[in-house]
Amino acid sequence: MGDIRKPASVLLIIAAFASDEDSLAWGKARAESEFGPIWRESPTFYFNEFTDYYQNEMGPVLPKRIWAFERRIGMDDLAPIKVKTNAWEAQRAAECPGGVPRPLNLDPGYIDLGKLILASTKDHLHRIYLKEGIFAETTLYYSQKAWQKLPWTYPDYQSAGYQAFLTECRDHLRQLRRSEAARHDT
Repeated sequence: MGDIRKPASVLLIIAAFASDEDSLAWGKARAESEFGPIWRESPTFYFNEFTDYYQNEMGPVLPKRIWAFERRIGMDDLAPIKVKTNAWEAQRAAECPGGVPRPLNLDPGYIDLGKLILASTKDHLHRIYLKEGIFAETTLYYSQKAWQKLPWTYPDYQSAGYQAFLTECRDHLRQLRRSEAARHDT
């Protein structure tokens, strides 16, 4: 029988894309007020370069950024975070006069040393139910010094730009854990 232990804290990320820069800024302000300062923000990617899945709902040009936060979270914090970001999306849609039904999409997840986990409201064969109507999936896993895709990995997360940013985040988390371990050993 293995010992039950609480897992190490993980790096919270939110992948955000929007129909306009104002909606991205609005989402970023909400996220920082709730989760604290952003440690690193990715370059701007364009979600529409990978798929037109959200075009009818959000418009044709969708700038996307990933925010990695300074404050780490517990793995069990992911479901309530997704519930909160969904509420923010609904609030922005109600307030935004832009004419698109969904001006903002916020996808929270976390990076651990071996995986990128994303939250979803949709069940599927590869998703595990957490709580509060929220599921989680391993979107990428880290092996042989690189991110590896899975059959369900979204095309944008397979791209070199995304993976370079995620590697930077993973390296940051690894360094934080090493520093903590060194302090603990002294």
